[in-house]
Amino acid sequence: MNAPLGTPIVAAIQLCSGPDLSRNLDEAEEQLRQVAAAGAVLAVLPENFAVFDATQYRAVAGQLHGILERLGRLARELQLWIVAGTLPAATRPDGSQIRDGRVRTACHVISASGECVARYDKIHLFDVDVDDAQGVYRESATFESGDKVVCADTPFGRIGLTICYDLRFPELFRALLDQGADIITVPAAFTAVTGEAHWQVLLQARAIENQIMVIGAGQGGWHSPSRQTWGHTQIVDAWGRVLAERQPAGAGFVVAPWDRDEQISLHKRMPAQKHRRIR
Repeated sequence: MNAPLGTPIVAAIQLCSGPDLSRNLDEAEEQLRQVAAAGAVLAVLPENFAVFDATQYRAVAGQLHGILERLGRLARELQLWIVAGTLPAATRPDGSQIRDGRVRTACHVISASGECVARYDKIHLFDVDVDDAQGVYRESATFESGDKVVCADTPFGRIGLTICYDLRFPELFRALLDQGADIITVPAAFTAVTGEAHWQVLLQARAIENQIMVIGAGQGGWHSPSRQTWGHTQIVDAWGRVLAERQPAGAGFVVAPWDRDEQISLHKRMPAQKHRRIR
């Protein structure tokens, strides 16, 4: 799809993170530098981009400030807005401590001036059984759920924040739409089984029903002998078209134009949100 000259470029980054914090951060930085070189003004990192190992989340939460500082310096250098996937946090947004040994899994938005301007804590935790090598997933054993719907204002539109399993809950996306979201981001680590079945159709469904761009940045590959993620990082426009998709496992990125005028035009031609009768 051709976009008008000057249309902002957005990016979704795919990684295959592991237990090595330093290596993961270096890989994330390399991908951020590449998307900036490709002309992107916004980049979305995947869930668990800094560490993909539940045994380390509490320890890494103690380094949250330093990680955000590093990302802030990079954002300022590259003049890039960053939706920083998820990072483990030992405190709630109000500063209170989580004292039961768990953490929050938090998505931070960092402006091009290097400031952290928003934080969203994952609301829906993945407590399910999956027919794969791991079998049992119980995020609530590691994470405390958040309870706030969060948007972030940027120079190119309002971004609604979600994380992974949130994608299955359309009411969250509708709440973000009601808060004025123009784009919704979905940093994720969908399992290979659930991703193959549902990842793309859910991204397209949330985009179509809300008439909004959805950016899905996924983990992709094997993280341990029992943990495989689906990848297929992609950007979907408000009509449900997949503008860009990365299919192979491993690190990489996709970019696409964010044509706000086209999205507004769609809302005028098909004013579905004005036709809502149930709220």
